[in-house]
Amino acid sequence: MPGDLDEVRGLVREAAEWLRSNKDTDQWANPWPDRAGQQERILNDLLKGKTWIVRDGTTAAATITVDTEEPLDLNNEPVWPAHKRHEPALYVRRVIVSRRYAGLGLGAALLDWAADVAERDHKVTLIRIDVWTTNKDLHAYYEGQRFTRCQGRDPRELDNYPSQALFEREVDRSGSGYRTLFAENGLAQVPLTLHTTLAQQRCTFHISLGRPGYAAEVLLCKKRRDRHTSQGLAE
Repeated sequence: MPGDLDEVRGLVREAAEWLRSNKDTDQWANPWPDRAGQQERILNDLLKGKTWIVRDGTTAAATITVDTEEPLDLNNEPVWPAHKRHEPALYVRRVIVSRRYAGLGLGAALLDWAADVAERDHKVTLIRIDVWTTNKDLHAYYEGQRFTRCQGRDPRELDNYPSQALFEREVDRSGSGYRTLFAENGLAQVPLTLHTTLAQQRCTFHISLGRPGYAAEVLLCKKRRDRHTSQGLAE
């Protein structure tokens, strides 16, 4: 678990540095709500088995967190408005792709995987995400992934919450064919070790880049891809 925490935090730091250098947004310019609070939120999601890591061998290539519980602000106020909260949905957050793997469609594939999880495991028809309010490019990215912008709450009611751009998508609007890109590890959702006393779970994907000899180690994915740089945070 400490290794998983460091990997997710590393992906967050990498994304924050890239955003500062390449995008006109204050997203993650400072850890939210603060450094300790950000780490606690990441750790809680890992301990509860909500956070998944895409691995290329031993390298963390991407991460996504899925949650049946609706997001709350620091005052435990629901982020989504009342007229939307009665509709069952799976909530997605912290969708990050390492810049080394940008442009492969991995972010889109993770969103399609989340849609399948919503329908298959939770019998809901919607996935939702709250996006950093000032990151207009990321808003456009999610609209390009077939999400629809939803009316949010009065911003004055959530003045301490930075992600008030709300998007949702029906689960049947997938298009990436994510199963050609990665597959769930058959050992996901089992305890990390037999010695831990916590209900710690490692939720893991494996992806193969088709390097010579690599497919013999990881047979869950066979798609050959080239690495190149693209423009989005969750690509």
